[in-house]
Amino acid sequence: MGTFFTDRLGGNSSGEFASLNLGDHVGDTPEVVTSNRALIAARFGPTQYMNQVHGNRVAIIEEVTDEIPTADALVTGIPGVTLAVMVADCIPLLLKSKEAVAAVHVGRKGLLNRVAEKAIDVMREISDAQVTAIIGPAICGKCYEVSKEIFSEVAASHPESASQTPSGTPSLDLISALISDLQKLGIKDIDNQSRCTLEHDDLYSYRRDGATGRQAGLVWL
Repeated sequence: MGTFFTDRLGGNSSGEFASLNLGDHVGDTPEVVTSNRALIAARFGPTQYMNQVHGNRVAIIEEVTDEIPTADALVTGIPGVTLAVMVADCIPLLLKSKEAVAAVHVGRKGLLNRVAEKAIDVMREISDAQVTAIIGPAICGKCYEVSKEIFSEVAASHPESASQTPSGTPSLDLISALISDLQKLGIKDIDNQSRCTLEHDDLYSYRRDGATGRQAGLVWL
């Protein structure tokens, strides 16, 4: 059992995608992305990716397949299967228990549609073992500037998300809101390993760069 968060270093991509881009939907050369994913598989074993759409569908994975599921959370109870969630500002949430693991894509929409709760529900159907949450690199509260409308929408259901930029404009702290949600779901062990994607040049950030690659959170039994 283990978890790992990649950064943008150590791969084969060039230009704005340099260098360990794992996203096959961002405009990078497909063969190069495949070679980057091969580096991940060589280190972490067969790895299942997903077609993330800011929804809340949870896909249960029994074996790694080329049929990429459209989902925003992957769950498996099978040892030897590594699950991946790709991000470039959204939160890569990894969940693990003795019997199951999950990789969850939590952006602003994922927070509102409670994708993390749905993933935890599936894990608890597999086993009632205690679930641990690990939060990886994502944009921080003072950097995620949003419109007043979006701020009001999210803060209404998640008051913990209310934040502001250094210049005093509305922003959202999705990590604080997610931690609050996890605590309400009975998750006692929460390991926040986040670094701000926008502030750290060794991480991909869509908000900072526009055209850019994707790093990943990886989890396995």
